[in-house]
Amino acid sequence: MYTVSGKSDKNHLLEMHAPLVKRLAHQMKAKLPPSVEVDDLIQAGMIGLLDAVSRYEDTHGAQFETYAVQRIRGAMLDELRSSDWLPRSIRQTMRKIEEAMNKVQQRLGRPPKEAEIAAEMKLSLTEYQGLLSEGSGHQLVYYEDFHEKDENEHFLDRYCVDESGDPLQSLMNGGFRQAVIQAIEALPEREKILMGLYYEQEMNLKEIGAVMGVSESRVCQLHSQAIARMRARLKGQAWTGLA
Repeated sequence: MYTVSGKSDKNHLLEMHAPLVKRLAHQMKAKLPPSVEVDDLIQAGMIGLLDAVSRYEDTHGAQFETYAVQRIRGAMLDELRSSDWLPRSIRQTMRKIEEAMNKVQQRLGRPPKEAEIAAEMKLSLTEYQGLLSEGSGHQLVYYEDFHEKDENEHFLDRYCVDESGDPLQSLMNGGFRQAVIQAIEALPEREKILMGLYYEQEMNLKEIGAVMGVSESRVCQLHSQAIARMRARLKGQAWTGLA
């Protein structure tokens, strides 16, 4: 594993950990829309692995695989951000859902039911649920969220404490993490359970459906709705100045 010069054999490390890249790519693909190609994730992951091999030093104390996983996942996430895999039209639709949720929430003083959100949007329940299905892969934060401004303060500006560095890291170092926790706690019980199974237990949609007694497509709808509720709450807090 070492050359005569005492340095790690990079080719050996690449060959040994190539299966790790594929495994991480398929794990990530399971939580993404069908439009995302696993081969693209693998390609990005291999770049991350190469970067890990180039940067890793045996003397810094971390196991190589632990270090490589961080680099591989980071490279895959960068690929997803750059490819913008959720179409803009769908993102705009999800924003309309968020706006409707916020309006009904303000009016009723509680999380709105699906039928109430559909009514606010002048849609049938079936039409509304169809939009949720199309919004599979909707995220809590997009990179473009840091750049899109309107006449009001953008909801992420309230939490971003250091604009000079990585904006996502800045958010997590500020009050954003606590705000996200509060947004999850405010979800209806079924959606709160779903989020726990998905992100904490790392179960896939089919497994969650079996636990909750609903179809995989229904889990997808509920997940899109939960993310939209959280974004609507975070936006509402920024607009009203609530903690």
